[in-house]
Amino acid sequence: MNILSIAGSDPSSGAGIQGDMKTFNAFGAYGLSVITAVTSQNTRKFFDLVPVRPFLVKSQIRSILEDFRLDAIKIGMVYDKQTVRVIHSELEKIKIPIILDPIFRSTTGGDLQAKNAFPDFKKLLIPLSHIITPNVPEAEKISGLKIKSLNDMKDAAKKIQKIGAKNVIIKGGHFSSGPKVVDVLLDDKKFYIFSHDRLKFENHGGGCTFSASLCANIARGKKLPDAVDAARLYTIESMKRATKIGRGLVVTMHAKGDKVESDLSDAISKFCSIDSIYYHIPECQTNFVYSSPSPLSLNDIMGLEGRIVKTGKHVITAGHLKYGGSKHVASAVLEMAKKFPVIRSGLNLKYDKKTIRNALSKKLEVSSYDRSAEPSGIKEKEGSTVSWGIKAAIKDRKTPPDIVFHTGDFGKEAMIIIFGKDPKDVLRKTLKIT
Repeated sequence: MNILSIAGSDPSSGAGIQGDMKTFNAFGAYGLSVITAVTSQNTRKFFDLVPVRPFLVKSQIRSILEDFRLDAIKIGMVYDKQTVRVIHSELEKIKIPIILDPIFRSTTGGDLQAKNAFPDFKKLLIPLSHIITPNVPEAEKISGLKIKSLNDMKDAAKKIQKIGAKNVIIKGGHFSSGPKVVDVLLDDKKFYIFSHDRLKFENHGGGCTFSASLCANIARGKKLPDAVDAARLYTIESMKRATKIGRGLVVTMHAKGDKVESDLSDAISKFCSIDSIYYHIPECQTNFVYSSPSPLSLNDIMGLEGRIVKTGKHVITAGHLKYGGSKHVASAVLEMAKKFPVIRSGLNLKYDKKTIRNALSKKLEVSSYDRSAEPSGIKEKEGSTVSWGIKAAIKDRKTPPDIVFHTGDFGKEAMIIIFGKDPKDVLRKTLKIT
C-alpha cells in the first residue's frame, strides 16, 4: 500500500509531512512525500515559512506518479496560489482518492496559507477531493457560515459539498464547551454523527494524524463511514499518548495500528501486483486471510468482505478488510490452526496441475483431499465442507502442509489453498509456484 502526502515540512515532526509518514507507517503503508513548504516552528512558537517553488512541486509530483502505484493521496498545507494551480494541473485527471486537509493556520500560531491562495484553493482543490476534513474554524471559512450547533455543521457540510467535495467531515473539537466532541460526516447524501469524550488538553499534530489515518483506511478499501470511525479512534488513542517532548504543546504520539490488518493489507497489495497473477484467480475469485493468534472462530480471522477479483489481465480488491469478512478460506485457516497453531494465514488459487508440479519441484509440502468422498451429512450442512476437507488433508500429518488442494466435484470448482505463518510467508510461497 503506497500513499502520497503533499504537504509542508514540520521540524517538530508532530504534524506535516513528518507526522504523515509516522501515521502511514503505523498502518503498514509506504509513505511518499511532496514538500510544498518548509516551516520553522517548535512546540511553543511559529517562526518562519518558505514555500517550495511551484516548478519543483510539479517535478516532485511527476517523479512520484511516473514510478509508483498509489492507493491514495493526502493534500495538506499548500501556501500559495501558484502551488495550488500546479497541484490541480497534475492531479485533475487521476482516479486515485484524494483526501484534502485544509490547513490554514498552525497550532503554534503561524499562517499556513497566503490570503490570495484561498479562492484558488476553493475553486481548484476542493473539487478534486474524495473527502475534505476541516475543523470548525476551517469549515466556517470555506462555507462562509457561522457554526454554533450540530445543524450548523450539517449546513456547512452541505455547502462545502456544493463547492465540489464529494464527501465532507467536519471535526467538532473546536467547540468551546461540552463534555463531548461531535464530528459530522456527510457521505454523499447521508449524514453520520460520531462523538467521543473531550480531551482536556491541546496538542500538536492531531488534525494531521486524523487526515493521514483516514487516508490510510480509505486506501485499504474501507467504506467511508468505517474509514472515518477507524481514523477517529486511532487519532483519539494517539492524542491520549501525547507527550511533552519540548517546552510547549504536547506532541501527538502515534499509536500502533492493527498489525494483523497492516500485514494483510500490505500482502494483498503485493499479491495484486504480481505479473500474470490474473491467470491463477479461480471462478469464485480469491480471498486472502490472516488470523489473530490462537483463533477460536471466524471472527478472529481477518479477510476481505468481498474478493480479489480478475478484471481482464489485472486483479483488484473488491470490498474491505474485516474480522469475519471471509468464510471459506478463513474456515480452512481456522481448521489448520487448531492442529498447527503456527499457521495463521491462507490464500486460495485456481487449481492447475502445473501449479502443483511447481510446488513439488520447489520442495513445498503438498496435501489433498477428495471432495467426492465428502459424507452427505457434511454436504448438506452449510459451511462444513472446507473444514471437513482440511481435517481430511492433515489427519495423518505431523507437520503442516504448505498447500492443500482438491480437484473438485459435481458443480464444485477445483481449488488450491496456500497456507503460511503470516501473509508474507503465504506470499513467498505463492511467488514460488506462480
